[in-house]
Amino acid sequence: MTTATLEIRDMSCGACVGRVERAITVVPGVEMAAANLAQRSLRVSFAAPADLPAIAAALAAAGYPPAREVTRLAVEGMTCASCVGRIEAAAMALPGVVAAAANLADGSLRVEHLAGAVTPAALVAALKGAGYGARPAAEAAPAAARRSAETRAARDRAILAAALALPVAVLEMGGHLVPAFHHWQAARLGQTGAWALQAALTLVLLAGPGREFYLKGARSLWRRAPDMNALVMLGTAAAFLYSLVATFAPAVLPAASRAVYYEAAAVIVALVLLGRWLEARAKGEAGAAIRRLVALAPATALRLGPGGPEEVPAAGLAAGERVLIRPGARVPADGLVEEGQSWVDESMLTGEPVPVAKAPGAAVTGGTVNGAGALTVRLVRTGEATTLARIVALVEGAQGAKLPVQALVDRITLWFVPAVLAVAAVTVAAWLAFGPSLAHALVAGVSVLIIACPCAMGLATPVSIMVGLGRAAERGILVRRGEALQRLAGVTTVAFDKTGTLTEGRPRLVAFDVAPGADADDLLALAAAVEARSEHPIARAVVEAAAARGLALPAAEDFAALPGRGVTARVGGRRVAVGAGRLMAEEGARAEAFAAPAEARARAGETVLFLAVDGVAAALIAVADTPRPGAAEAVAALHRLGIASAMITGDGAATAGAIAARLGIDRVEAEVLPAGKLASVRALAASGPVAFVGDGINDAPALAAADVGIAVGTGTDVAIEAGDVVLVAADPRAVAEAVTLARAILANIRQNLFWAFAYNVALIPLAAGALYPATGLLLSPVLAAGAMAASSVIVVGNALRLRRAGGRGGDTAGAGTAARAPAPAAGARAAEGGRA
Repeated sequence: MTTATLEIRDMSCGACVGRVERAITVVPGVEMAAANLAQRSLRVSFAAPADLPAIAAALAAAGYPPAREVTRLAVEGMTCASCVGRIEAAAMALPGVVAAAANLADGSLRVEHLAGAVTPAALVAALKGAGYGARPAAEAAPAAARRSAETRAARDRAILAAALALPVAVLEMGGHLVPAFHHWQAARLGQTGAWALQAALTLVLLAGPGREFYLKGARSLWRRAPDMNALVMLGTAAAFLYSLVATFAPAVLPAASRAVYYEAAAVIVALVLLGRWLEARAKGEAGAAIRRLVALAPATALRLGPGGPEEVPAAGLAAGERVLIRPGARVPADGLVEEGQSWVDESMLTGEPVPVAKAPGAAVTGGTVNGAGALTVRLVRTGEATTLARIVALVEGAQGAKLPVQALVDRITLWFVPAVLAVAAVTVAAWLAFGPSLAHALVAGVSVLIIACPCAMGLATPVSIMVGLGRAAERGILVRRGEALQRLAGVTTVAFDKTGTLTEGRPRLVAFDVAPGADADDLLALAAAVEARSEHPIARAVVEAAAARGLALPAAEDFAALPGRGVTARVGGRRVAVGAGRLMAEEGARAEAFAAPAEARARAGETVLFLAVDGVAAALIAVADTPRPGAAEAVAALHRLGIASAMITGDGAATAGAIAARLGIDRVEAEVLPAGKLASVRALAASGPVAFVGDGINDAPALAAADVGIAVGTGTDVAIEAGDVVLVAADPRAVAEAVTLARAILANIRQNLFWAFAYNVALIPLAAGALYPATGLLLSPVLAAGAMAASSVIVVGNALRLRRAGGRGGDTAGAGTAARAPAPAAGARAAEGGRA
């Protein structure tokens, strides 16, 4: 009998308790179910055939899915791709675990499980049973500190191993290179003395810096789960023990096979340790982007109190407190400027090099650098709630994700080491049966064990993701879900929302034409009175225009926002409607008198609205929204990448067509209501994978429905959470850069996987003696060790090239494109309460 406690967050009343209990008592094997409304928990006892997945499925079907949590662990002893599969299998064996993803590049494990069903202690115990040390990530040292400590330890082991291996190699090989040294050694030590000295030095090396291979390798063999350490252990132990027999009991061996391989065992360990040191250094470089982001947050801040500014730890700041930002200082947390004016460098977060002007009321972000002026800032978000902390957490989470291609790699590497052991055994047997001597069988078998490298296969994907996403974060591109990379690299169409994405999102009133004899100020005041109740950017444009004329706004009652049409209200006893032509039709207001100017303004890319009072069309309202400076360059950059562009807007066809022509957009979906954006995205997806770029609340369904949702970071939190990719800066050119980076990362992964697999496929047969019949030569175990050590370093080094990837689409545009001034143009509105 098993008892588990699950968290049911959707229980809100007594009736829910009964439904939850009834939902799972019908599951075969469930003996007891007790729901607790106060704690929103469910305690359940069950036996076979029931299990937690079946119970969770029954609860979800009843509308009360159990809550899920994510636990992150720092894992010790994960050294190769085989370890990854075994660690994940150990975690998945726990009841309640939904998914587990180990990351060889940073030594972490991410476990998604049913809340309350699995504890960190249970996960740690499960990994300990599999032979790996672990602790919750929050309790472990920071990742950067762990990597630094690992690098130092790997360096010390490599240096000591090299110091011990060098004299062994000189004693064995020096006489072949320098005859005088051979004669000196023979006269002073003799062959037996030289071999005995080599044996002593090699034993110290294997028992000292090489001890980790034997301890971990023996444990993995005992658990019938051999790993990379087992390969090194078996190869070096075979060479060392054979050499001991040749040294101290030579009569046991045939005369032709009396040779020693101490230098092979010693140099193999030294080279493998050297490779791990270089690999640890390179993996440390792979996480440099995250460390640079973390380092942006200042350690101290000047908090303003009754006695003036006082220096305090930035970690102790709280929302609502006021801080002084001196010239050149970093902003300690997110807040609003209360006093002062300055320019703030936000390039470290947005990738944009131009400083941003800040004045009272402007928002500032923690980690950015103040310019020449002093600012007084009231803090809004501190600690883990700041934008910088959220970015770091987002990137760290995405770096631990697995791409779909990794699933195949994991299945292969899980069986790779056992397969290598089998190949080595067959190789030795074949050489013993058909080869000239026992020594040849030993050399071939050891070479096969040593040259195989599952490490390169395990690192191929995660290290590229780590470096690539770090580089993207430095460029202001945040990938929230690692698997989105693979989809983004394959998109064939990018669809843009218009307002706030391709345009500035700050429309201004450019025309207010009234019927003959009407009072323009009176009508504008009526329109502004209604629009003042709306939050739409175009509504703000009308209200600001009325304010600029100094008009007093009457009170509006019975306000209604009509999605895709406009707004209505009663003002001073009169019914006032402001919106598109379809709203005028509903109101019975004939707007033929404004048809000609409306058509002309729409062709110019302006958004046209009408004002109706008591069912009579009274005025034409035209607003224009300036395209973002990089909008045309963004579209051109996508075209250079072979990607088609589309624009989805609620504007009329004429307005939308004019803006699309100005920006070079291929396809226009005009007059789309907020609910219609989803259908438009699905229609575009019929011709291939689609990415949708938006920033508004009404964009969230389309962002979620697209193959890749790209949310503009200056938009709402709703859209940011819905997007797979977040652009910190509202620069549409970053879309092309995101695609370029995604393609570069995928190409880098393919290169790494090709190298890792081709290396093993080509060199394992070579080590087994494939060239011996033609050349009479066997691959030396020392050369095999060098090749194996180099393979992982090559994979990590190739991934590090991604640190130079990226560059805005406009950066590579031709001079003519870059020099073009952005055209004055147009804005759009089709949906009140949403973006067009």
